[in-house]
Amino acid sequence: MKASTFVYPWDVIGDPGAPARIAALGVQQVTLAAAYHSTRALTPRHPRHRIVTAEHAAVLYPADGRWEGRTLRPYPAGDWAPGDAYGEAAEALARAGLDVHTWVVLAHNSRLGADHPDTSVVNAYGDRYPWAPCIAQPATRAYLVDLAAEAAVRPGAGGTELESLGWYGLQHLHAHDKTGGVGLGDAGQYLMALCFCPACRAGYGEQGLDADELAAAVRDALEPLWQGAPDDGGWAGVEKLLGEATAAATRAWRDEAARTLQERAVTAVRQAAAADFQVLLHADPVTYHVGANPGVDPAHVLSVADGVVVPCAGGTELLTPFAEQGREGAVVAANFPVISGMGGSPGTLAADAAAARDRGATELRLYHAGLASDGDLDAVRSALAGLRSSAAAGTSRTTPRATSTGR
Repeated sequence: MKASTFVYPWDVIGDPGAPARIAALGVQQVTLAAAYHSTRALTPRHPRHRIVTAEHAAVLYPADGRWEGRTLRPYPAGDWAPGDAYGEAAEALARAGLDVHTWVVLAHNSRLGADHPDTSVVNAYGDRYPWAPCIAQPATRAYLVDLAAEAAVRPGAGGTELESLGWYGLQHLHAHDKTGGVGLGDAGQYLMALCFCPACRAGYGEQGLDADELAAAVRDALEPLWQGAPDDGGWAGVEKLLGEATAAATRAWRDEAARTLQERAVTAVRQAAAADFQVLLHADPVTYHVGANPGVDPAHVLSVADGVVVPCAGGTELLTPFAEQGREGAVVAANFPVISGMGGSPGTLAADAAAARDRGATELRLYHAGLASDGDLDAVRSALAGLRSSAAAGTSRTTPRATSTGR
C-alpha cells in the first residue's frame, strides 16, 4: 500500500536532515501543507527551534494576483513560514525522492472570522463561530473555490488533499478550550452546527422552514441536553429532538450547499492543474458530520474527486462506505495518527493497516512525521518495512503459479 505522511514546511526548512529522514520511513509521498490554520506545533528534531507558533490561518507561499481588490483573500504567513516556504520545502523533499502533494485547509479560519464576522457560522443562540466560515455564503464560496485552486496547484505538486471542504461546527480546540462540560453526541453537535446567518436562513426558507421558528425549535431541543439528559446520538437522535420532517429539511439544505461547493472546488483545481493531477478530499461518509473531515455522500464524492482520505483514529469502519462504491481507480486512503502523545498508536500500525486493507483501503496516510517523537518514527519505519516484506512475499508466492499458467 502506498503511504504518505503529513508534513509542515517548517519541519523541513532549516533542517538539512529532514528530507532523508522522512524518506527513510518508507513512505513514497509527503502531503505538505500549502494553506493551513493557526496552530502551535512541536518540532522535536529541528536544529534551530522546538516550537513553531502559526498565529493565524495563512497560505505558505506568495499568493498571486487573483486576489487584488477582493475583500476576502488569504493571509500571508508570518515569520513561521516566510516567503515561499511551501516551495522551498517541496524542492528539498523532491530531491530526496519523495512525491509531493499539497495539503490545503479550507473552511477553517479563525482570522477570517475575526476580521469578517459576517462570514462565520451563527448558531441558534446567535453565537458566532469565528473558526468556521459559512460555506453557503456566495462570497465565502468564491473565496474557498479560488483558494483551493491556487493552494492546491503549486509548482511540482502531483496532487492535492483538500481538508475542511464542507461544514464546520462547534468541535474545535480554540485557545484554552472549555466546551467539554456537557457531553454532546452526534445529535447535539449537529444542532449546534446549524447555521442561522442570512444565507442559511434563506436556505431554510427554500426548504419550507421558517428560520425563526427553526432556531426556537433547536434551542428547545437542546435544553434537555444542557440539563444533562443523554444524547441518543446518530441521525435518529436528531429526528427525535427536532422532528423527522424538520430534520430532513435542514439536512437537505446543508447537504446541497456542501455538495455544490465540493463540485466547484474540485472543478477549479482540475482546470488549474495538469491532466494527471490527483484530487482527494478529507471526508467522512456520514453527510451530516462536520469538521476537518466533513460529511460527504460516498457515491457523489467519488464521482467528483479521485478519492478520499478517511479518519481512522477510532477504527476503520468509515472506510467501508467508500470502498463499497467499487469505483475503479478510486483512492481510499486510511488516515492513522502515529503520535503516541496525541492518541496515536504507531506500535499497532502494521495491524491497523492490514485491517484497513481488509475494509478496502488502497493507501495509507500517517499523521504526522514532523510532530512525532523518534520512538514513534522508529515504530512507523518498522511497520512500513514489515508491510513491504509481506507484500513482496505475497508477490513471490503468486509468481510461480502465474508462470505455470502461462506455459
